[in-house]
Amino acid sequence: MLKKTSVLLVCAGLFCQPVLASRLVENALVEQASQELTSAKALLLRTVNINSGTMNFAGVKDVGNIMRKEYDALGFQTQWVDGSEFNRAGHLVATYESPTHPTGQKLLLIGHLDTVFSKEDDFQQSKEIDETHIAGPGISDMKGGNVIMLAAIKALKAKGMLDRLNIKVVLTGDEESSGRPLSISKKALVDAAKWADVALGFEDADGDIRTAVTARRGASTWQVTTSGKAAHSSQIFTDKVGDGAIFEMARILQEFRLQLADLPLLSFNPGVVAGGTRVMQSKGGDEVTAFGKTNVVAQHASVKGGLRAASQEQLAEAQKIMNDVVKQHLALTDATFTFDEGYPPMKETKGNKALLAQYSQVSVDLGYGPITAVNPRNAGAADISFTAGHVKMAIDGLGLMGEGGHTKDEVADMRTFKQNIEKTAVLMYRLSNP
Repeated sequence: MLKKTSVLLVCAGLFCQPVLASRLVENALVEQASQELTSAKALLLRTVNINSGTMNFAGVKDVGNIMRKEYDALGFQTQWVDGSEFNRAGHLVATYESPTHPTGQKLLLIGHLDTVFSKEDDFQQSKEIDETHIAGPGISDMKGGNVIMLAAIKALKAKGMLDRLNIKVVLTGDEESSGRPLSISKKALVDAAKWADVALGFEDADGDIRTAVTARRGASTWQVTTSGKAAHSSQIFTDKVGDGAIFEMARILQEFRLQLADLPLLSFNPGVVAGGTRVMQSKGGDEVTAFGKTNVVAQHASVKGGLRAASQEQLAEAQKIMNDVVKQHLALTDATFTFDEGYPPMKETKGNKALLAQYSQVSVDLGYGPITAVNPRNAGAADISFTAGHVKMAIDGLGLMGEGGHTKDEVADMRTFKQNIEKTAVLMYRLSNP
């Protein structure tokens, strides 16, 4: 419940009555949020106990159907966006258009239905560790966040405040492994961002309830292939044979390290590499095998890696550096460089900072303390990045906090469940005020 001291301090001014009325509404929302906890927890466990690994299309749809019924009951118009065109299950989009405030604030709430745990994984069920901790696949990343946003909306609905807002909820089915091409798989999310004024993401960010995300680095993949002249190893470095594909690859990777490592907030990583007489790759390039002999100069080499950049400008700078490095060849070698589309950066903006300040004030007024921005280096890529440039302001990390995400040790701190339902409900109410 809101601190009484904050009400009394504000009421010393000219606008006592309107502010007091708002505080009374917010107190009612906090009380309602508490009443939502039992059903919200039951819904959370129900969805956690359904495997919805990205490629388990049936499971993703099952979780989507459960959430769809919840939004249907609240008066939202719901749509399942079929994912067959981008080889994924699809997305749930739920829209609420205010009958009384059609030009009111437009909020985009972002979550995802899928997890990293496949149907064959042995981590399938939730387990209560103690009174405040529950283990489960995807409980914090991010089925907890899905339920938090729903519970906040239910609180607003129960207190007659939902009609002050226009809302789109987008629960994607491929956040953990995006379908391709991204222009199709992320179209529903981008379209919703173009419609919205504000975007709120319900990931668990860095797992610290005292933080939220105002900026995320983009995540892309790159690949380099090199070739050389096959010959007996006794002739390597000669004018007729040259340096071979593996030395060319070593030169490129070393130059990448030297020229990219010190760019602020940028990171790159060669994840899989192979070289020899023959190199065989899987279709996606994530599995590579090679054949070669110690007495034969390597004819082929391949490396695939990832790159994270803080802005589109930094991404373009890194691509140029990498291209320039690849173009400089050792003797009798060649190399090619390709860069795949990926998650765009979510650049920190004045609007994002202002929204964080508002969210932090909500947290302070509720007695939970201030909230600061996560270091972008500690926040991975997420769907909210696709809203960058389309909304006036955005923050992420409003979800259920925990530890061990993407592992069999994923555990949610349920103390943050109640807090973030309350904070979300009050924040949405404040965003609805002119």
